[in-house]
Parts: sequence; C-alpha cells; structure tokens
Amino acid sequence: MSLYESWMEKAFSKDGRSVEAVWDEYLPKEQKIYEYIIGQKLTKVEGKVSELAERFQMTAEEIVAFVDGINDALPTPYEMKELTEDSQIVLDIDFERLFKKMVEYHAEHLYQLPQWDGIFDAETRKRLTLEQKRSRTIVKGQKIGRNDPCPCGSGKKYKKCCGANL
Repeated sequence: MSLYESWMEKAFSKDGRSVEAVWDEYLPKEQKIYEYIIGQKLTKVEGKVSELAERFQMTAEEIVAFVDGINDALPTPYEMKELTEDSQIVLDIDFERLFKKMVEYHAEHLYQLPQWDGIFDAETRKRLTLEQKRSRTIVKGQKIGRNDPCPCGSGKKYKKCCGANL
C-alpha cells in the first residue's frame, strides 16, 4: 500500500467521511508549514519525503498529504500513489497560484494567514480572491421569451420561428 493510500485510509472512513481526530492533528502541522513557506517567501522546497517529514516534524504519510494539498498549485503535479519515503520532492511555489487555490478550496485558515502580508498587500489579496471566486461563476446569457422577436432576424416571434421545434 502506498503512503498516499495509507493516508487516505486513515483520514477518511469507508463511507468517505473525514476522520476528525486525524484532521485535528494534521491541520495545525499543515498550517505551520505554510506559515514557514509564506513567511520566508520560499519559492522552492525540496528534499526526500522522509527528509521533509523529519524537517517539519510530520510522518511520511502527512508529508504526502501536504503534497496532495499543494499539488494543484504546482507547475508539474505529482502522481500521489507513486510517492515513497525515498521520493525526491521539489515544490516550485507560485504564490499567486497558491493563494487562489486556497481560496478555491475555501481554506480560510490558510489564505488569511498574516504571513501573506509580506507577499501581497491587502488590495492585491482582495483582487486575487475576487478573481478566483469569479472564475467559478457561470454567467448565462439573456433568455429569449417565447413572444420576443426571433434572434435569427426573420421578424417572426421566437415561438413561431426557431423556438417552434423545442
């Protein structure tokens, strides 16, 4: 069983629900890593899974969980099931992309960290938050009423022209 599969087995029950005790222990550790990365303005974190686990005082499974969480913000995502304790990890961090992913995942405890003040000013954070939220908003065009003129330009009512076959 891979480290990732082992983590998933611990973190989620058989019916897919989060195991709160596991997450209560993991999330503060994850937050400490982000506080360090953002606070130090690190654009690259690298090492073997086992080395990173030791450096950040986590298990190898927890480091794999961290990589899984940041994976979508990386230029080249990792195949999570292939990671072992000897796998070399290089996290190339793009702070704008990372911030937007945190907003997308509703990770308020991460995108509201005070360390972001050293990366982006308040106005930039607000702009990035709005950009990310707008990127998920679907805008539908104006609906054509059945008695409106047909948009094809025939001069007929929509219900008697292009809308007749619907």
